[in-house]
Amino acid sequence: MSNFFENTLRVRYGETDQMGYVYYGNYAQFLEVARTELIRSVGLTYKELEEMGILLPVVNLNIAYRKAAKYDDLLKLSTQIKGTISKKISFATDIYNQDNQLICRAEVELIFINASTGKVMNCPKDLNFKLSRYQ
Repeated sequence: MSNFFENTLRVRYGETDQMGYVYYGNYAQFLEVARTELIRSVGLTYKELEEMGILLPVVNLNIAYRKAAKYDDLLKLSTQIKGTISKKISFATDIYNQDNQLICRAEVELIFINASTGKVMNCPKDLNFKLSRYQ
């Protein structure tokens, strides 16, 4: 069975539109919170990865919206790593509201870039090992 990392966030007023619903573009920021907190949970930060010479640009984002999230909703972000970790890594995240209703399902694919050469690289073995707990 896959292991999921879970965290929560509360929808702020500035993340909503005139109708009080979360603006669709803000879901990408929620997904960034989910994956950065997952990485933090294994003892690293994005800043530390960058200091190690590793960049992780997003190359694909797919979001299926199911239900609208609203101002002041408490959202649960449930994230796992899909597939193998090699030159790329894919994070699958389901977002639920406080009533445990599925708000959206998303997948974000990133590639590992060597900061000094700008070329695609393999995920370092120690990082791969740490992240594999969420596969």
